[in-house]
Amino acid sequence: MQSNGAGQDSELSCQNSAQNGESSSAGGTHFNGLLVSTNNGNSVGTNNGAGPGSGTSTASGSEVGSMKKKKRLSQSEEDVIRLIGQHLHGLGLNQTVDLLMQESGCRLEHTSATKFRNHVMEGEWDKAENDLNELRALMHSPNAIVRMKFLLLQQKYLEYLEDGKVLEALQVLRGELTPLKYNTDRIHVLSGYLMCSHAEDLRAKAEWEGKGTNSRCRLLDKLQTYLPPSVMLPPRRLQTLLRQAVELQRDRCLYHNTKLDSSLDSVTLLLDHVCSRSATHSGKQFPCYTQQILTEHCNEVWFCKFSNDGTKLATGSKDTTVIIWQVDPESYQLKLLRTLEGHAYGVSYLAWSPDDAYLIACGPDDCSELWLWNVQTGELRTKMSQSHEDSLTSVAWNPDGKRFVTGGQRGQFYQCDLDGNLLDSWEGVRVQCLWCVGDGRTVLASDTHQRIRGYNFEDLTDRNIVQEDHPIMSFTVSKNGRLALLNVATQGVHLWDLQDRVLVRKYQGVTQGFYTIHSCFGGHNEDFIASGSEDHKVYIWHRRSELPIAELTGHTRTVNCVSWNPAIPGLMASASDDGTVRVWGPAPFLDTQVVDGLNENCSNMDS
Repeated sequence: MQSNGAGQDSELSCQNSAQNGESSSAGGTHFNGLLVSTNNGNSVGTNNGAGPGSGTSTASGSEVGSMKKKKRLSQSEEDVIRLIGQHLHGLGLNQTVDLLMQESGCRLEHTSATKFRNHVMEGEWDKAENDLNELRALMHSPNAIVRMKFLLLQQKYLEYLEDGKVLEALQVLRGELTPLKYNTDRIHVLSGYLMCSHAEDLRAKAEWEGKGTNSRCRLLDKLQTYLPPSVMLPPRRLQTLLRQAVELQRDRCLYHNTKLDSSLDSVTLLLDHVCSRSATHSGKQFPCYTQQILTEHCNEVWFCKFSNDGTKLATGSKDTTVIIWQVDPESYQLKLLRTLEGHAYGVSYLAWSPDDAYLIACGPDDCSELWLWNVQTGELRTKMSQSHEDSLTSVAWNPDGKRFVTGGQRGQFYQCDLDGNLLDSWEGVRVQCLWCVGDGRTVLASDTHQRIRGYNFEDLTDRNIVQEDHPIMSFTVSKNGRLALLNVATQGVHLWDLQDRVLVRKYQGVTQGFYTIHSCFGGHNEDFIASGSEDHKVYIWHRRSELPIAELTGHTRTVNCVSWNPAIPGLMASASDDGTVRVWGPAPFLDTQVVDGLNENCSNMDS
């Protein structure tokens, strides 16, 4: 415990009798430093007939010697005792706190701070203001007194107004707040509250809870930030430290895939947080087990994509069909909903509209057509082809759901409406992959120059964002628009920060040649990355880790695409040249050894 003023060290640190063999006589409570040492439950430092005002306690020589042999508390031990005391005090266990402080010889907080706290909670503003003068010597910043006084007077002013004491409130504003010459803008706002017609109006405009315990507790929390922790602990300090520890453990957990919950009630503090892929642990949301194999396609499956609401999966194949699958909300099993036919060149790319009402299908390089389907009815709304020379291999929806952009490697780059009418075009851009940014104006396009550029269709400007040394076969963007995940020929999967325009991480393990492979973000908070591979596997990484945390086996040919369900974090699909779509989910709820035996298709890559 650090001293914050001359002569304060003995007051702020533990008054442990092991240091001096005597106890303080002041006050009779732990707030005043009284030390009561016990021996088999009996008080050692008793009066033995001495007058109550004598200020000393007598003890035998052997007792004093025993007290001197007690270990002196270290700084960290004192801190822990104070933290425990504060927590117990918050639970209302005040007698327990008194005993803890007496036996340890520690103070929960400085006596001046205790007085200040009581006066604030009781609304005795003049006394609280006087307490600030006692606290001044203990504070690191002299300017803090002015800020604390301003907060006190603001609360005093608002409570007067709520009580209808307008004249008293006006006196506080003019005679006490204004002379501080601090935060004049706020004072102008406060003066406007004089016009409030009733208390409810005041509370609404001031965004204030009103006079009482709640608003005074909030005030005290703000005031505590100006006081050193040796004088007054920050509010709920033990809970804050425990929450930080839990969050850190979760953050370091490679398999954690459940919604983040800041409440300590949702976890046990008795064990470290550990997730595994086994269903017997909190890793039960981690998809590493083949729960279903879809075999309805009769040729290579080039693409798969879950709808934005997670209720459907669309798969596109070389067999010229698109199949829409319905996800059962209870079992997470997929059932064939409808088949969309007639894509003469096969289907190599799919894009759901923002509201999932429409689905656009594109073909491979030699395909000049694009299909826009109504998902609900299964009807073809638009079949678009600007020219037989075109190559429309990629598409992206504008966030408004009324427009889309499409293009290909032969230099076509169009913006169209839902009827396929050409709205804008950009000449000479050989597009490999597209993505519409959330601003509704900018389109990201990877091209044959191994880069991603941003194109603004409104002011017809473009700029370079990402530059790679090898061809970018595909890319996708995180929900917040900050990160881009690239599949780079012969290099693998790269993570870029689009805002800072820097390469963040290169993920290892995947086999990536010149096939187009589509990777994805996934899991709660998009903490995971998954990609197919030419070695027939699905690789999963934690976003912060370059080494894979899982290799999923089962496919027998190149895995072209992986899609992670955006609404069900434990569900993932992969499409392969072997003609199947594998649906991955959590391992069954079985004994860990049984799960490990069943789950041979998931290799652990933990480092």
